[in-house]
Amino acid sequence: MIKIGTYNELEIIKEVDFGFYLDGLEEGEILLPRRYATDTMRIGDMLNVFLYFDSEDRLIATTQRAKAEVNQFCSLKVIDTNRVGAFLDWGLPKDLLVPFNQQHIPMKEGYGYVVYVYQDDISERLVASSKLDRFLDKTPADYKVGEKVDLLIAGKTDLGFKAIINHQHWGVLFESEVFGDMGIGKHCKGYIKQIRSDGKLDVSLTKVGYAKVDALAERILQSLKQNQGFLPLHDKSRPEQIAKILKMSKANFKKSIGQLYRHKRILIANDGIRLVD
Repeated sequence: MIKIGTYNELEIIKEVDFGFYLDGLEEGEILLPRRYATDTMRIGDMLNVFLYFDSEDRLIATTQRAKAEVNQFCSLKVIDTNRVGAFLDWGLPKDLLVPFNQQHIPMKEGYGYVVYVYQDDISERLVASSKLDRFLDKTPADYKVGEKVDLLIAGKTDLGFKAIINHQHWGVLFESEVFGDMGIGKHCKGYIKQIRSDGKLDVSLTKVGYAKVDALAERILQSLKQNQGFLPLHDKSRPEQIAKILKMSKANFKKSIGQLYRHKRILIANDGIRLVD
């Protein structure tokens, strides 16, 4: 079955002056325009192509990489607005429309927004929406504490950041878990930190429990090796100084150097920590 708004493996069945026709199964022949073709393409070849509608609403195949696929959340920049809505750059010749009634707040040219890409049931066109709640799963999530997940930062709160987990659920990334730059639209890897009794999810950028300490301890070792075996950090160092150098909290730093000291990997002195040869 053909899937519009994502990638499909399709066979070349015909060559014409302006491109190749691909076997689109129930959709019939689908054109791959000549500008997306290579000199090595031949009839019978299988191609991995992205399917979308061009400016004349014809189904077109392309070998270009779209910045987002259907049924995914992503951060895209507005490149134009008019009476129809806002148009986003998603890496294809035809820009992605966000109709006015799908804008959480009025969109402005030049700004980036987190949106959900979907196929409209009535027009069958590929469009996007910044009204994110309506596309997120409200049922209890089947995650385990410590599970690695994909995160998309989609909002800021008094507690920290709202993150979309695996394109499905809301999660909270607390301010205390963030070290370094973090902004709306950033993709990153994270971990399920806590599943609350009400089903809400807390996430972390580092592993939880002992695995977290091990990962952070390894980060300290790597930093020591990159700095001639010495770091001017100790248990009296300011939290901001530790965060700037190692991108971790002071509490995690103290746990990690304790672990390294017990394993005789470092020496702890008044002026900092040293790598044991």
